[in-house]
Amino acid sequence: MTTHVSSAPPLRIGLVGAGPWARLTHAPALAGHPGAVLGGVWGRRAEAAQALAAAHGTEAYTGEAGLDALLATSDAVAFAVPPDVQAPLAVRAAAAGCHLLLDKPVATTVEGAREAADAAERAGVASVVFCTLRFARGTAGWIAEQAAKGGWFTARASWIGALFAPDAPNEFAASPWRREKGGLWDVGPHALSVLIPVLGEVTDVVAARGPADAVHLLLRHTSGASSTVTLALDAPEGAAGTEVEIRGEAGVSALPEEGGDALGAFRAAVDALSDAARTGVAHDCDVRFGLRLTEVLAQAEAELGRA
Repeated sequence: MTTHVSSAPPLRIGLVGAGPWARLTHAPALAGHPGAVLGGVWGRRAEAAQALAAAHGTEAYTGEAGLDALLATSDAVAFAVPPDVQAPLAVRAAAAGCHLLLDKPVATTVEGAREAADAAERAGVASVVFCTLRFARGTAGWIAEQAAKGGWFTARASWIGALFAPDAPNEFAASPWRREKGGLWDVGPHALSVLIPVLGEVTDVVAARGPADAVHLLLRHTSGASSTVTLALDAPEGAAGTEVEIRGEAGVSALPEEGGDALGAFRAAVDALSDAARTGVAHDCDVRFGLRLTEVLAQAEAELGRA
């Protein structure tokens, strides 16, 4: 995990999005970050943007002209909008010279994710995709340690949520894109962001449907290892939980249960973006990595469509 360099000038970061994720994580993390300035909040709903901006003592922006104004005054942009809204806005932000702090997935189409990646490359801007476990204190180090060991034979990962359970009210349950795309696209990036650094790129994908929105993946990796992944958002409350276990020459290792808080992880992602912008060295979890996640998930989705 990167560490913020205190002598670097703070990044002025505009926030695109004013929903629950922006309110709970992005805005407070940016407003309280010593190496960043929350330069404003843009939202598709004016009242939401105004409320969030007022809560953190910054300016609200709405509409097309408002987005252009925010981009013009920002060094970087953090996104907290649905993926297929995010991707074209990221293209605009990159063209305006803004570094990109993207949410996962970058997009739910390969074309959309590739356009964002190409735009960042053309503009020469830095990018980071906020895959939480790659930045959380309790898990980022574990991932790096397992990747350094090598010799892994297989892995098993489960990301099972009960987001839509009637007795488990959750603000994110009202998210139309999560209901439409399910666990494959919402929590699939989390699983891949852990497995790929440890086992290598995904070379083969087999996908099958389970109950409700559950999806089962069988993956082959460049290291020769295989992994199995179960993803769901619409499981019963008693079934919910997250597990990753890898097995190989070094024995058996499990993802730490205490991964750290989202606010701390997001602050670390800001540090990573700041360092990439300052040094010109791409972060491992940049928009090109985000494109690769979309490619794998799109391949799995296509497999499910043929079933």
